[in-house]
Amino acid sequence: MCVLTGGRSAMAQAAQTNKSPPEDRPRPRNVSREEALKLEGYRHACHVMLYAPTSAKLFDRVPIRYIVLMMMRFDGRLGFPGGFVDLRDASLEDGLNRELLEELGPYFNTLKVTEQDYKSSQVREIPQKAVTHFFAKELKVEEMEAIEKEAVHAKDHGLEVMGLIRVPLYTLRDGFGGLPAFLSNNFIGNSKSQLLYGLRSLRLLREDHIQDAIWSSQNIQF
Repeated sequence: MCVLTGGRSAMAQAAQTNKSPPEDRPRPRNVSREEALKLEGYRHACHVMLYAPTSAKLFDRVPIRYIVLMMMRFDGRLGFPGGFVDLRDASLEDGLNRELLEELGPYFNTLKVTEQDYKSSQVREIPQKAVTHFFAKELKVEEMEAIEKEAVHAKDHGLEVMGLIRVPLYTLRDGFGGLPAFLSNNFIGNSKSQLLYGLRSLRLLREDHIQDAIWSSQNIQF
């Protein structure tokens, strides 16, 4: 989203401060888990997409398909639960589960993310040298609802986490409501691409529906 301040565009401001605008920055590159763990001088962040199949329908006619959880962060951006981990932990999963305990509350202790839930890793150099590891874990509707209920008692609720939200995986008749409108939000880092990757790799949504939502999100008139 381009934000205007004092009549100057974000791109002009970036150029004036010798900072490359987002579209000119190197894109994160995919690496294997093994390659990622061998990198030196990089911070490692782990995030998870929690999802659950559901038969619920919006207005009794629009299939919800899946409950997919994201969260509103302290900086006003959308992202997945998780965060930076310490490689001195026994594993990436141990670090991630500790982050989830702080963000989602004690109920998550009964679930745990495992190496079987690992999906991908990406490395970037800007704005800092970091590797982002993406996980996806299928739960039951009852488990998702319990997480949502208990999350308000988590250590980071109201601080680093402003609240959990569900991703709408449908598009309404106007062509914009639902997933297209959701994709027009401001996402942290590569969480938007992680969301799309998760929807594709897990086949939670048909590719043509994803493509239509992406196109519509880029052409929304406010």
